[in-house]
Amino acid sequence: MRRMEFTMDRPGLVEIGQEVNVIEGKLPSSYYYTIEHAIAMSGNYRSYERLKTRHGKVVDIQMGLEANSVILEFDE
Repeated sequence: MRRMEFTMDRPGLVEIGQEVNVIEGKLPSSYYYTIEHAIAMSGNYRSYERLKTRHGKVVDIQMGLEANSVILEFDE
């Protein structure tokens, strides 16, 4: 299992236990992931850290003062 953190600006769009799909985006020297449909976005990852699957499960939601985080778990 692999866990990744995504930053979410609008709370309430996903729930713990929900299964979601992610889209991979490419930058010149890294990759990033977005939970469909623009729900939350990951940080940047190097090519050796790329996801092998595009389907994950929400395992935690952390509400902060400035930002909210969604933790996804992937079957890798």
